Amino acid sequence: MYQKLQQYFGFESFREGQESVIRTLLNAQSAAAIFPTGSGKSLCYQLPALCLPHLTLVVSPLLALIQDQLDFLHQKGIAADSIQSMQSAKESADVYRQVTEGKIKILFISVERLNSERFRLFLKTIPISLLVVDEAHCISEWGHNFRPDYLKLAQYRAEFNIPQVLLLTATATSKVIADMANKFSILPENITQTGSYRSNLNLEVLGVSEANKLKILFPWLACHAAESGIVYVTLQHTAQYVAQSLTRAGIPAEAYHAGMNSDKRIAIQQRFMSGELSLIVATIAFGMGIDKSNIRFVVHYDLPKSIENYAQEIGRAGRDGHRSHCLLLANISNINVLENFVYSDTPEAFGIDFILSEMTKSGSQWEVLMNSLSDRSNIRLLALKTLLVYLELEGVLRPAYSYYAEYRYKLLVSENQLLARFKGERLSFIQAILHSSDKARTWASLNFEKLSVLYHSPRSRVITAIDYLAQQGFIELQNKQMTLVYHVTEKTIDNDLKRRLLQRFLEKEQSEIQRIHFLIDFFSSERCLNLQLAEYFSDPKLKGACLHCSVCAGNIALMPEQDKLCLLNEFDFYTLSQDIQKELGLQNSATLIARFFCGLNTPIFKRLKVRKFSAFAQFSQYRFAQVKKWVEAHMKA
Repeated sequence: MYQKLQQYFGFESFREGQESVIRTLLNAQSAAAIFPTGSGKSLCYQLPALCLPHLTLVVSPLLALIQDQLDFLHQKGIAADSIQSMQSAKESADVYRQVTEGKIKILFISVERLNSERFRLFLKTIPISLLVVDEAHCISEWGHNFRPDYLKLAQYRAEFNIPQVLLLTATATSKVIADMANKFSILPENITQTGSYRSNLNLEVLGVSEANKLKILFPWLACHAAESGIVYVTLQHTAQYVAQSLTRAGIPAEAYHAGMNSDKRIAIQQRFMSGELSLIVATIAFGMGIDKSNIRFVVHYDLPKSIENYAQEIGRAGRDGHRSHCLLLANISNINVLENFVYSDTPEAFGIDFILSEMTKSGSQWEVLMNSLSDRSNIRLLALKTLLVYLELEGVLRPAYSYYAEYRYKLLVSENQLLARFKGERLSFIQAILHSSDKARTWASLNFEKLSVLYHSPRSRVITAIDYLAQQGFIELQNKQMTLVYHVTEKTIDNDLKRRLLQRFLEKEQSEIQRIHFLIDFFSSERCLNLQLAEYFSDPKLKGACLHCSVCAGNIALMPEQDKLCLLNEFDFYTLSQDIQKELGLQNSATLIARFFCGLNTPIFKRLKVRKFSAFAQFSQYRFAQVKKWVEAHMKA
């Protein structure tokens, strides 16, 4: 272990917690590592991967994070690669081949990759020593970033016969840690938690009105002019506005948000990482996987989404251990915007009814195209995935398998050259695949029905065969339209089930709203900021006040009063709503009209292109519940 630490990574000793986790894995047990951002979680699987006999499979949430890890491992001479959608068919085929031949030690994938029938069949042919789940808090429904696809990872572990698991996260409460560990049967003694407190970070919170934020920010940043830092904002247009304002004031800054094209985002990120650009004004689209050790400051221009987000974002500062500064400009003016994001994810009762009706009509087996079902039910994609998971937990649905509705291929060698590679029964099988395919000028599509007439063979064998042909470079393979197949059980689908489902979403909604209000209490508290963080994340190491945050310095943040908004009754509801009500027709509801006024997107709004209406997002600064009540009063009148 120490020899490989020195040989590959150039270190003489481990950081806190690393050796404990690595020893657990090398003793053939599963483990969980809860370390602060930037404290070396990645080494906990990188080193064991060199010692374990077979593949280490890493599930990671973001492409940027995967690419950073790959670049690092390649520099260290460690054989690692990824399978991802940005690759060409030839690049993917090369990775498949190298994994099959045992030449790759670490393979990175996104969790969505496991929805591919082709990929799952491939993994069943590969011996895997270790499954690593990065950002493992996504597994827990009570985590701040729950992702339904992560719930299936325990099932996949069993399916692929993976003996060990490593869960990694920086931000998890004791409830979330227990939930994560329970799903993968990780023993309490194999959970290593190093604590969230970092003594080199100075936390400062100032109560500032929206109008005065830039006046405070300009001189503060001027004192850090030669240093590298990030200013976080909530909305894309705020990122543009703040970056332009800073640049005009002689503090060069670039905006970064998900609304930009990927080439521009990558270019900005590279300039920041190289030191050419010192300051980025970003939404939370920026940061995951950013491992720049000398970020000297992080500013929150707006409130973060949650305490977990705050901890993660300030954790990007001072990774080299040197003193760094974290400033938050606090007020409650955008509290309504944060709340409204939560309300946009809760499905309407109509949407849940629609899903249950579609499921019932399907009989014992239900085939689901997620984008289409999201559009028709008017339930956002993440909420729809969550609903299907809830139905699994209720015992109403049982996942069977998933497949691509269409497999297309293009021959890269002549048909005769291809067939000359095979003999006997395999030759007959490949001939049947080719002859049963629906052919266009260049591409051909597999036709499973025609093939079953010509040559009886399980679907899994056909997909394994064309996957092999792609790996060998004989064909270029494409797949489209992911279809999820569920078994519908005989459990009763009644009003009580609908009530429980809706109640579950409402409880989740209220939990998220409480999380936001906890933020306000946290930042305006008279208690040490670092001590509060330590208590929130069950960190037993910090016993008393830190003595270096703004509260310990005697500067308690006083929140300015919220800006006064015009009363809703001063607006003409009928004039503002006539266009959207006409477009919605029979699908009209008070919830949808309120979402329209608050600027909350839903699938039907995307289809109707509602941004063309001037009233869209007119009340984005108002509380959703308040707007909905106003809409209901006028619709009943």
